[in-house]
Amino acid sequence: MDPDFLNFPDAPPPPPTAAYSHAVRSGDLLFVTGQLGVDPKTGALVPGGTVAQTRQVIQNLETVLRGAGTSLDRAVMVRIYLTNFADYPAVNAEYASHFAAGRLPARTTVGVTALALGGAVEIDLIVRP
Repeated sequence: MDPDFLNFPDAPPPPPTAAYSHAVRSGDLLFVTGQLGVDPKTGALVPGGTVAQTRQVIQNLETVLRGAGTSLDRAVMVRIYLTNFADYPAVNAEYASHFAAGRLPARTTVGVTALALGGAVEIDLIVRP
């Protein structure tokens, strides 16, 4: 089966310097490109710090997932990238609030030196639609 390359008008567009699809469906899996805490209407990071960015990241991921006909509760693997690991507890709390108890996907959290647009957090997903 050939991969299906998906882009959705309600999700933040890729910046001009980045070439990617919002998601790629391949077989039984959906690979969702990492999202930043960018307001899709302005293309700018939302104000309010790391937790506000995390909340926006989740909203952006949900927009992509909705466009692909699925939802966050179908995520099987999550990767979180943080520029400041001191933010881990707050990001973890916001992230966990979007999942039902006992239904948390596998996850890796990585500390990085920088993210695009100066973001504090980025999250990508693998989903079984």
